[in-house]
Amino acid sequence: MIEISDAELTVMHCIWQKHPCTAAEIIQRMQHKAWHDKTIKTLLNRLISKGALSYQKQGKAYLYSPCIEQHAYQQQASSSFIKKLFAGRLTPFVASFTQQHHVSADDLAALKQLVAQLEQEGKKHD
Repeated sequence: MIEISDAELTVMHCIWQKHPCTAAEIIQRMQHKAWHDKTIKTLLNRLISKGALSYQKQGKAYLYSPCIEQHAYQQQASSSFIKKLFAGRLTPFVASFTQQHHVSADDLAALKQLVAQLEQEGKKHD
């Protein structure tokens, strides 16, 4: 799994939203962060070195694209997190999360639907 820092992940979210994109476009989209242009370019170079981003030269600019899809990264990172902090067990993670955060009615309904779906799939494999 590619290890991505929080700052690098902020840049990746920007690129996942719309790509390919130039450094200037990324800098513009990240104005709310008040980061220096050089900081963002350093993060882009780190992400390239890690294999998370690729680029193509277009005229004087570089077009950046993700090498890993957002959903794939989320799956890898969440699995790694749960293995590391909760010995790979989902129930203690969910219990810990719900003790600290409000679970909306929509999220609760979606979780119930997911559990029902998983139970149905389990019955198919028995």
